[in-house]
Amino acid sequence: QEQLVESGGGLVQAGGSLRLSCAASGRAASTYVMGWFRQAPGKEREFVAAITRSGGTTYYGDSVKDRFTISDDNAKNTVYLQMNSLKPEDTAVYYCAADPRHSVYTEEYNYWGQGTQVTVSS
Repeated sequence: QEQLVESGGGLVQAGGSLRLSCAASGRAASTYVMGWFRQAPGKEREFVAAITRSGGTTYYGDSVKDRFTISDDNAKNTVYLQMNSLKPEDTAVYYCAADPRHSVYTEEYNYWGQGTQVTVSS
């Protein structure tokens, strides 16, 4: 069964750091591109970052560029999101996604995780 499981969310003060993990299994583990999206209360889901797993090409949303880093460990079928210099506006549920049908920047991915909450206090 295809599955993406996120972990690593929590509560952190502004300026702090968190690292999210996304473990893939089944067909989700063999996809070429994996990404992260986030959704804050009352807002649309927003693209955060994506990575091509073979070549390591990375993509970032403008609001997280230079603060977040996406990486992967192919041996563990796991993708990470290192989040530094966190701001209160980064508070959201963060979702892992795999296998985009079109652009890496849009929500049209075939596989999604259940989400993990990140809360940044001011």
